[in-house]
Amino acid sequence: MKNQYAQNIQAIVIGIVLALILLLGSSSFVIINPGEAGVLSILGKSRDGALLEGIHLKPPLISKVDVYDVTVQKFEVPAKSATRDLQDLTGRFAINFRLDPTEVVTIRRTQGSLENIVAKIIAPQTQESFKIAGAKKTAEESITQRSALKEDFDNALSGRLEKYGVIVIDTSVIDLNFSTDFAKAVEEKQIAEQRAQRAVYIAREAEQEAQADINRAQGRSEAQRLLAETLKAQGGELVLQKEAIQAWREGGAQMPKVLVLGKDAPRVPFLFNVGNVEGGS
Repeated sequence: MKNQYAQNIQAIVIGIVLALILLLGSSSFVIINPGEAGVLSILGKSRDGALLEGIHLKPPLISKVDVYDVTVQKFEVPAKSATRDLQDLTGRFAINFRLDPTEVVTIRRTQGSLENIVAKIIAPQTQESFKIAGAKKTAEESITQRSALKEDFDNALSGRLEKYGVIVIDTSVIDLNFSTDFAKAVEEKQIAEQRAQRAVYIAREAEQEAQADINRAQGRSEAQRLLAETLKAQGGELVLQKEAIQAWREGGAQMPKVLVLGKDAPRVPFLFNVGNVEGGS
């Protein structure tokens, strides 16, 4: 009976020892997966040097490893600014960023969790960066030079977040709005510009038409001048007579049966139809 009791106690002790060994063994190392970085703390104090992907040994029971996601994160931030000409400008940005794996120890000591980084660092720095970028442009330039506005914003934000161990990958302007009064003024200006362009087009069209009339008039004048010189020259009467006959024919009338020509005949031939004369008599 005593031997059976002793064996049971021995089995329990062995089980406890094996459990302790298993517990100590499992807590004496940590596995950091790709896209992660860890911070080792012993008795609540973080140790220098980030734990990158792989297996790392650590003191059992008295140590803890905080694991951070260092892949690209996305966060949308609203922001408000004033332009150089004091127009209100509001926007919403999508910030793509990641934590610098080599700086996670500093991040752990100063900011703690990723949520704190977003709320206490990224959001306010986005606001300040937008104020810097917006103040460099007028309201109209913010519309016509939107890419330049974004570039100024990116540069300001990257410089501000870099010192916190946050790397900005890219930003996107989701929305950009002005005050209602300014938006209305821009619309009215665009309408006025379109009307002005239309007026310029109409004026140019009228100018071109007037020039065409002048050119046609000059052409007719030149033709008349040449005709006059031809008529004055020797044989000019024959030309005039030919044109008279041509005009008669093109007018649709019957060609006359009598053509009066001679020394005393007028310069334009006197044409008449003998049939008409006989009918009149």
